[in-house]
Amino acid sequence: MVTPDPAASIADLGEFGLIDRIAAIVGATAPGDDVLVGPGDDAAVLRVRKGHVVVSTDVMVEGRHFRRDWAEAADIGHRAAAQNLSDINAMGGRAQWLTVGLAAPADLPAQWALDFTRGFAEECAGVGAGLVGGDVSRADQVVVSVTVIGACSVSPVLRSGASAGDVVALHGRQGWAAGGLAVLGRGFRSPRVLVEAYRRPEPPYAAGPVAAEAGATSMIDISDGLLAEAGHLATASGVAIDVETSCFEIPEPLVAVGQALGADPLQFVLGGGDDHALLATFPSGSPLPDGWQRIGTVHATSADEGAPRVTVDGASYDGPTGWSHF
Repeated sequence: MVTPDPAASIADLGEFGLIDRIAAIVGATAPGDDVLVGPGDDAAVLRVRKGHVVVSTDVMVEGRHFRRDWAEAADIGHRAAAQNLSDINAMGGRAQWLTVGLAAPADLPAQWALDFTRGFAEECAGVGAGLVGGDVSRADQVVVSVTVIGACSVSPVLRSGASAGDVVALHGRQGWAAGGLAVLGRGFRSPRVLVEAYRRPEPPYAAGPVAAEAGATSMIDISDGLLAEAGHLATASGVAIDVETSCFEIPEPLVAVGQALGADPLQFVLGGGDDHALLATFPSGSPLPDGWQRIGTVHATSADEGAPRVTVDGASYDGPTGWSHF
């Protein structure tokens, strides 16, 4: 395969020239035995052996979910894969296959698309998943749509299983990506550890299946904000959740950013997303699996219809709770 001119655009390569080069990258990373037909046909053909099949789709829009001046193409590829792989993790499953739709301006450098693909494929390979197909099209801005397919060896953990008395627990770093986003939004690039956390999240991929095996009653990944996701669990389960701030130890980089920006660093933890940590509930009295930290308790809902589903230290919280798309 001839390496494209670094200055070549997607239009220079053409649709099928770009697809050929993407397929060459994917072919080096896709798993084999369960992929009967991979990229190049009208659809992939996959072998499903046993268990529950779980499927999720996410969309990333340039200017809304990422900026090309804030992260390299490979970083954005890692992020696109991570947020989808994390959805399967949050069901207690393991991701196996992904497809990607990429729409982009005709003058987008072809190398950007290829670097994006490499980053995406590397993130997938880290959990043993493979990119098995997709599509490319023209658009006024870069739009990425990803579908991920995985499997659960035990019953999937839903959002709707929490009960009063359950323990609320967290696994993974939380608030780091939000701190990085705040830094980038002010035109800075440090603390670098937070900027890198935003550019390339590190979801706790192994924690979801372990939590499912340990009897987690509900679970969700934190993509939009800890309190916002806790609200989804509480609403789906018909319960109330109280988060206890004394359970959090604020890492030094977040303290430094809070001081520099005149913000309470706890807001990054409570309202931040994009780290893709896991939030789950477990039966009271059951030992938490390794790496899980208790951060609150599930309660019965109040008879007062206006009572909040999620409280912080037993009271309503008026700070930011998470990201909203609309």
